[in-house]
Amino acid sequence: MSASRSETEHISAVPEKEPRPRAAVTTGRLLSLLAVGHTAMYMVYMGVGQVLLPVQVEALDPADKVANLGLVSGTAAVFATLFNPLAGLLSDRSRRRNPWILGGGIAALGALALLGAVRSILLVTIGWCLVQAMMNVYQAAITAVVPDRVPQERRGLASAMVGVGVPVGTIAGVTVASSFVPKEVRTGYLVLGAVIALVALLFTSLVRERRLPAVGAVSFGRQLAAFGSALKAADFRWAFIGRFLMMLGYFAVVLYQLYILQDHIELPAGLSPADAVAIISPVNSVCMLVSTVVGGVLSDRIGRRKPFIAVSCAFTAVGMLIPVVSPSWASMLVFSVLAGLSFGCFMAVDTALVTLVLPSADDAARDMGVLNIANAGPQIIAPFMASLVVGSLGGYGALFVVGAVITVLGALSVALIRGVR
Repeated sequence: MSASRSETEHISAVPEKEPRPRAAVTTGRLLSLLAVGHTAMYMVYMGVGQVLLPVQVEALDPADKVANLGLVSGTAAVFATLFNPLAGLLSDRSRRRNPWILGGGIAALGALALLGAVRSILLVTIGWCLVQAMMNVYQAAITAVVPDRVPQERRGLASAMVGVGVPVGTIAGVTVASSFVPKEVRTGYLVLGAVIALVALLFTSLVRERRLPAVGAVSFGRQLAAFGSALKAADFRWAFIGRFLMMLGYFAVVLYQLYILQDHIELPAGLSPADAVAIISPVNSVCMLVSTVVGGVLSDRIGRRKPFIAVSCAFTAVGMLIPVVSPSWASMLVFSVLAGLSFGCFMAVDTALVTLVLPSADDAARDMGVLNIANAGPQIIAPFMASLVVGSLGGYGALFVVGAVITVLGALSVALIRGVR
């Protein structure tokens, strides 16, 4: 392996007319397929979470839609929280990623088909739990590919490519899902399931992997206990808390976006809430796409991560206060722009930051799985918190205020990280 490194260094010194080293070509293909893989993942998460699931829940029990959506989303997110680090641990032990990516993608297709077929709140809850479990098997493995195979000096670019999946996946997922509302919701689930299964097959076919180097045998019980030990590293712990708070504030609002447009925002005549979601999501996602790329690349060039993350949290909070002051369609559009710019930059740069504070290089998937609790955990709390705030503290305006306060606390948490600028 040392010979390969020397050869790469030699080739990098020759004139530009010479072909690029094979490693650079491979990394370029890998980054492109990471973007595709994450796009498909967010198509499922956002297409189902923002459109298909709220529509399905409302159709079953319109009077209790807010509480029921909180129950379904929160319970399913528990499964996501449990399966993500567990799947990461298993892929670490197997020293492979591709089998878990492929298996998770195909299993998600079956779970989505089941979810689209059920006709009660209880069965919808069970179905969404299964989807979340299988999608997090896929997510845990594909997330670990960056620390496994991307050099540190390209982590910002890699994180930007991964982050592109959020806006592009959101646009595609919400657009596809909205086209099947209200009468063909079941077909929408099947289409999104087919997308994730096909992309999992594509990724594992084109990204050939070698088994990671073996590590010393550790009992399964000690591996489970190591989940908690990862949080003993101070920088990793503060990165975890910052991600958790940002995601909690953001998803407390976004998961209820359809209902906010139905019950809080004064829409123009002739514009339905579902159509409004189909407009807002692309606006939000285009802004997210721009800031994801710009934030990731600039943070690499400047060599600093924390200022980008802190400013992103602050601007998200500002955006959330706008619909409180003026619950209008124009205010929601402004909120979508600011939230998209802020959240895209946050996800790109924060992902790069996290890979630099991982407690153990040999347990990257496990530790990224622990961090992904900060992605899934807020989705457990956010629906219950949102339904409590909406029902008890003054409606959706209070929800925006609570979300803003939480994201500011996330910015303060990131400031406490010492090992990364």
